[in-house]
Amino acid sequence: MVIAATVLPDVTGLDKTFDYLVPDEMVARLRVGSMVRVPLHGRRIGGWVLRVRDTDRDGLDGLDVAVERLVPIAKWSGHGPSAEVLDLAGWAAHRWGAGRLRPFLVSASPPRVVHAIADASPLVVRRVEGASSGVRSLLDDPDDDAVGAPGGAVGGGVVRVSPSDDPMPILLAAAERGRVLVLHPSHDEVGLLAARLRGAGLATALLPDGWSSAASGAAHVVVGTRSAVWASVPGLAAIVVLDEHDEGLQEERTPTWHARDVAIERARRLRIPIVLVSPCPTVSALAWSGTRWMRPSTAAEREGWPIVELVDRRGEDPWKRSLVTSRLIQSLRDPSLRVVCVHNTPGRARLLACRTCRSLLECERCEAAVHQRDDRTLECRRCGTTRPPVCQACGSTALANVRPGVSRLREELESAAVRRVVAVTGTSDEQLDEADVHVGTEAVLHRVPEADVVAFLDIDAELLAPRYRAAEQAMALLVRAARLLGPRRPERRLLVQTFRPEHEVLQAALLSDPGRLAKAEAKRRRELGLPPFSALARLSGDGAAEFVDLLPVPAAADGDGFLVRAADWDELGDLLSDTPRPSSRLRIEVDPARR
Repeated sequence: MVIAATVLPDVTGLDKTFDYLVPDEMVARLRVGSMVRVPLHGRRIGGWVLRVRDTDRDGLDGLDVAVERLVPIAKWSGHGPSAEVLDLAGWAAHRWGAGRLRPFLVSASPPRVVHAIADASPLVVRRVEGASSGVRSLLDDPDDDAVGAPGGAVGGGVVRVSPSDDPMPILLAAAERGRVLVLHPSHDEVGLLAARLRGAGLATALLPDGWSSAASGAAHVVVGTRSAVWASVPGLAAIVVLDEHDEGLQEERTPTWHARDVAIERARRLRIPIVLVSPCPTVSALAWSGTRWMRPSTAAEREGWPIVELVDRRGEDPWKRSLVTSRLIQSLRDPSLRVVCVHNTPGRARLLACRTCRSLLECERCEAAVHQRDDRTLECRRCGTTRPPVCQACGSTALANVRPGVSRLREELESAAVRRVVAVTGTSDEQLDEADVHVGTEAVLHRVPEADVVAFLDIDAELLAPRYRAAEQAMALLVRAARLLGPRRPERRLLVQTFRPEHEVLQAALLSDPGRLAKAEAKRRRELGLPPFSALARLSGDGAAEFVDLLPVPAAADGDGFLVRAADWDELGDLLSDTPRPSSRLRIEVDPARR
């Protein structure tokens, strides 16, 4: 008897499998998904077993070399992804146009070598005190018509909550069904959730460190960030995705897979229910769920949102506009209030104009708008040209800051507040407890623990951004700010400065009803043929033009790349998989987050 194994090497850029001989001493423990070390080109490398076969029984078709020339596997390294997860990774490789399994298997593998997985005792499933009865019904009821469940019932759907709602009743309801996988986009939040679930008496595995506990079935609940969607969990009974609207659930590197979509497909394959939870469910989630969704009562949802106050700036003189409005100054000068100001523009200034001739400052080489760095020099982000802060039209040095950055705003706010202001960006490291007024990019919403007032100084820049997800992304920022403020209290305010107070995002927040945005956004995307009602990918890199020339469908130019559309994700996957890859670099972003 000769046992052969097909191995995918763990080598970046090598997307080819090789056949090896399985030594007799490894036959008993080697299985699909096992992690091994094999000889390749004169060195030992790691890899995953994708297939194991008895050549006497299964034949020799498909082997790389003759049986007598097979090289033996050097070492069994440990346990790896389950066969079910490997199959799911194969689907994802096609869905996200990757054409390779390795990135998915890296996410699905344990962080350390796992030599043994203990056999767990049978799981005792019981009713849990505090579980949500509404979610319990949503999980239990079959769903023959769900978009995500063709050919059979799986149950589940979308649950809309308020920003201040506790997710524990939802998780406890899911845990009543058996082993449950819980995904959350925040590293900090998953640790807190795991501690609370353990406190509720549920055996909980926190990934990635709890990989072996999850794989053995010892854990009742498996909790992790987006990569946990690839966890090997035997007898999985339900999946819960918290904050399904959050961009943290999508992989930034290629392939740009989304944990929500992977979880939906996994639930469909296993025929188990899945619940997507969010204060502002995305159009993609609602399109998947169809009519299977639930929300709190209007009164309960309203109490979960802070008071939203819109500062209408339409009456201001266009040339004398400042982001530091009189309404904002009232809050800044109240020493009892902790104020957080949000402005997604780092640096000193992103758009300047000459006070003398009123022309916008542009790059003299490529005519793009210039921005002002912290050292006050002007820089073009397109071509990198720098110059002193002088108007190119009239030579004046009197410049107006049409779109100030965080660094410049900190100075203005400090002058208006008459107290210290700390600037916060993704790279800043100042001590946040040294001041009660903070200004920063959206990073400030994650780094400041609590606030009495959160002010969005220029929400219009988010609402009108040239991205098809702009409205949903703006709503997600408002949700994050609402959580910082907590439930509705008279002394706390979500202050939003805008020239578009009638925008559906702002009206949805003002009325504590995100459904207003979802309806308008779904209608708009359907009319424009945008996801989830079509499929979209962005191609970039040195080989993008060559790849586009080989595609059987036209592609639209998009800055330094191209946009490719298809009727659905399967068709797009076929297009990307069937087209030969160029030798030069090609980056494929399926459903890009920032386009």
